[in-house]
Amino acid sequence: MNQEFIIKDDNGKMYHPKNIKNFKEHIIKYHTFRGEGDNSLHVEEGRFFTITKSFLKDLMKM
Repeated sequence: MNQEFIIKDDNGKMYHPKNIKNFKEHIIKYHTFRGEGDNSLHVEEGRFFTITKSFLKDLMKM
């Protein structure tokens, strides 16, 4: 059974990443500094995500 992951974008709309592993890997590689969210903007499928420390912390729990 596949687990579905839901993430809120910057506008509060629900987003379902097609592949949570790839989503996490991209965020870690391009949107972190010293293991923490760097407040950069990630854009995916027309959705905006500001990668804050709390966003990253919540994402890593998934």
